[in-house]
Amino acid sequence: MNRLAIFDCDGTLVDSQANICRAMTEAFALHGLALPDDRAIRRVVGLSLVEAMQALLPDAAPSLHAQLGADYKLAFQKLRGHGLVDEPLFAGIAECLAALEADGWLLGVATGKSDRGLIHCLEYHGLRGAFVTLQTADRHPSKPHPSMIHEAMGDAGASPATTVMIGDTSFDVGMARAARCTAIGVAWGYHEADELLAEGAHFVADRPDQLPAILSSAIGLTQ
Repeated sequence: MNRLAIFDCDGTLVDSQANICRAMTEAFALHGLALPDDRAIRRVVGLSLVEAMQALLPDAAPSLHAQLGADYKLAFQKLRGHGLVDEPLFAGIAECLAALEADGWLLGVATGKSDRGLIHCLEYHGLRGAFVTLQTADRHPSKPHPSMIHEAMGDAGASPATTVMIGDTSFDVGMARAARCTAIGVAWGYHEADELLAEGAHFVADRPDQLPAILSSAIGLTQ
């Protein structure tokens, strides 16, 4: 079986919190709602949009959750259209991906982004060709459902025993554990390392340059 390293995008590959917080506050303001603070917004990064709105407004009607999700998409597209979206790679990510490819790993992405948003992000950084499988919220249930990992493994010819999921949130870790693959948290994103470990992460990396060594010892740790 092939070895597959699946990365989350927002908070793992790129730092997109400024864009996410701005689009979220614009969506809430459109409805005259109290604006969530940035910490609350970071807590839901990684969920699909409707699920994120449910977490931010648990007592609101499902119709409002759906409308807020649609308005968030429009706000983000407006920001992008005005050249205001900035999604820089975290320092060391490009080098980490190159090192893993050189070591024979296949690479994938599993993200709460849309297909359009993910492709735009990867193409901007010249990374689209690095990944053999791209899984997004457009075609799957929200994390932590394991659907994205299952399809990624099928695309790559990998098994749970030869797959690792790398992400910055408890949703990524929960998805990995549900898929019975190795869960690797990263400490430079939007959830704390202690929370990732409590969710069941097998490892937590403090820096991207630690990931190749962690992955080399990670296979076979699924439970």
